[in-house]
Amino acid sequence: MPRDPRYDILFEPVKIGPVTAKNRFYQVPHCTGSGWQRPRTLAGLRETKAEGGWGVVCTEYCSIHPSSDDTPYPAASLWDEGDIRAQSLMTEKVHAHGALAGVELWIGGARTPNLGTREVALGVTSMPNLAGNPFQTRAMDRQDIRDLRLWHRNAALRAKQAGFDIAYVYATHGYLLSHFLSPIHNTRRDEYGGSLENRLRIVQELIEDTKDAVGDSMAVAVRFSAETNGGGGDDGNPIAGETTDIFEMIGELPDLWDINVGDYSFEMGVSRFVEQGALEPYVSQIKAMTTKPVVSTGRFTSPDMMASQVKRGIVDFIGAARPSIADPFLPKKIEEGRIDDIRECIGCNICYMGDGKGVPIGCTQNPTMSEEWRRGWHPERVQPKRSERRVLVVGAGPAGLEAAHILGKRGYAVMLAEATRDLGGRVSQESKLPGLSQWGRVRDYRLQQIDKLPNIEVFRESRLSIDDILAVGADHVAIATGAAWRRDGFGTANPQGIAGLTEGATVLSPNDIMAGRMPEGPTLVFDDEHYYMASILAEAIRLTGQPVTFVTPDDSVSAWGGFTVDRWRARSHLMALGIDIITAHNLESFSDEEAVLACQYSGAKRIINAEHIVPVTARAPLDDLYHVLQEAIEAGTDGAPQTVARIGDCNAPSIIAAAVFAGHRYARELEEEIDRANPLKHDRVFFEDAIMKMPFNARR
Repeated sequence: MPRDPRYDILFEPVKIGPVTAKNRFYQVPHCTGSGWQRPRTLAGLRETKAEGGWGVVCTEYCSIHPSSDDTPYPAASLWDEGDIRAQSLMTEKVHAHGALAGVELWIGGARTPNLGTREVALGVTSMPNLAGNPFQTRAMDRQDIRDLRLWHRNAALRAKQAGFDIAYVYATHGYLLSHFLSPIHNTRRDEYGGSLENRLRIVQELIEDTKDAVGDSMAVAVRFSAETNGGGGDDGNPIAGETTDIFEMIGELPDLWDINVGDYSFEMGVSRFVEQGALEPYVSQIKAMTTKPVVSTGRFTSPDMMASQVKRGIVDFIGAARPSIADPFLPKKIEEGRIDDIRECIGCNICYMGDGKGVPIGCTQNPTMSEEWRRGWHPERVQPKRSERRVLVVGAGPAGLEAAHILGKRGYAVMLAEATRDLGGRVSQESKLPGLSQWGRVRDYRLQQIDKLPNIEVFRESRLSIDDILAVGADHVAIATGAAWRRDGFGTANPQGIAGLTEGATVLSPNDIMAGRMPEGPTLVFDDEHYYMASILAEAIRLTGQPVTFVTPDDSVSAWGGFTVDRWRARSHLMALGIDIITAHNLESFSDEEAVLACQYSGAKRIINAEHIVPVTARAPLDDLYHVLQEAIEAGTDGAPQTVARIGDCNAPSIIAAAVFAGHRYARELEEEIDRANPLKHDRVFFEDAIMKMPFNARR
């Protein structure tokens, strides 16, 4: 199908200093959870994006020196010859698909604890560690600044050796350079403090140093906050402050400006709180301040919005991190007129969770993310079927839909049976909750793909019994019947349940709320899951006018949401709704409209009035059908399948991303020879790599 001419502007080449991007699709620097520890995993991830049509593909933050160490968060590095070799794995693969490779050179400062290297962190002054560690930076003297400039220059030269096309000067997100710019943090009395000209000096010097070192062959970009040292002035201008003055001084100095905002929970906010294209008011004024190309993000999934941003002069490049993760082939699909095939980002930020946990990032929409090299999974291609055997998938939730889709794509004859009229399972239920409508994209994408495959039959309102399955006579059966929220309070804080939580009308599970059974009267929502569900249910109940108390044994609301950058906004939202919040208290018992809470530290009791309890604690797998079918296989019952597997929440209740991954893995591995003892390649430094990192006189 030919490309829609409305999007031609997105495929125009754009010059960035001495290099040229083939189009306007720009994967900005973003964390991957792999860092320098997993170079092959990273190379596979980034090659896939380049193959998918991104004109520029960048690294995550890349340390220039051991004094910038963010362990346990995985960063890239360009410290030595070994790093050059590791980074060149990526650049070679990116270049093979005609894309430019960018590296985000990074200087940590007070946000980096250097727990791995034990180097003293350097700061504009002696500042507390902003990551919450009980130590401070060393105030940089002039020699430290000279060293810093040398380290940055050397890292840029290593980047050139590694084959990069763009080198960044990173001056935002609370790292060292942003503290030099800040009139609050920068209290120096030398030529690097005081006036804006002085505070800007180190950024200007690093741009000039980098251009001097590599500017003949590499572009130099600056990552910068639109509302630096200001914002939200009385005139309503969101970038009021020093931004205009800074651009008057150095607006023409770099080859490209990568613009964001200081509030990370807004810049990459979850879709529950932040809409697509939310940075436009901040970015829209930058283009008038410089003739150099500008890139910015906005969780862009709509090609119409992308084209509009370029045509209206908001940006020159469509920047993306999360949309490029959800669909590495987004540009190519737009180019080929396959808009309906785009896996749109849902804004859940499960990708960012990987970095916070120090593991390769995953994605709710794209289960192949970080699996390109180590499992050999491609986001668009799957291996053909191994046989003519038929497959029955029972349950059309996220795991069942993904399994049916990929099995059908492999060429198997697939029957997908769903007990209800609606397809989507928990995704359909949860996407009706406040702020989660975009999560329905998980269902919609898979249904669109299933509709295109004639070898998949979908049976709605088909609650199958063991006799029904035996009568079908499928060769393979996947049970994807999901899980149900428990009402008894069983969970981490209460492994024996909670006294008084029975099946009565006063106890409502999350499934009850999502089915429309709303409480009437004071309600206590007890969160022992610590993710999004409890806070959203509290909001949903409060919006009906009922008084709500939110109780959690953790010290904060939605504690696990800290890994998806929505913890702060979730609590602020509950407070704005007038919901009472009680942290660090366990729900000990409930009877006669009295909930007994116990302090997690002192054990002190507290009684509050509640006519209803909504426990958000744990879920019970709905796996009875699996066990009965397994017994039929073992007994040799007529019509029993060759294999049965449970996938998704039916196997192990988890997040939606895990259910999608489980369905994808089942479909990929069906009838394949899989080494169960070693199912994926281990990305580690091999012997020859270790030899290259040794001093020359030791290589004997």
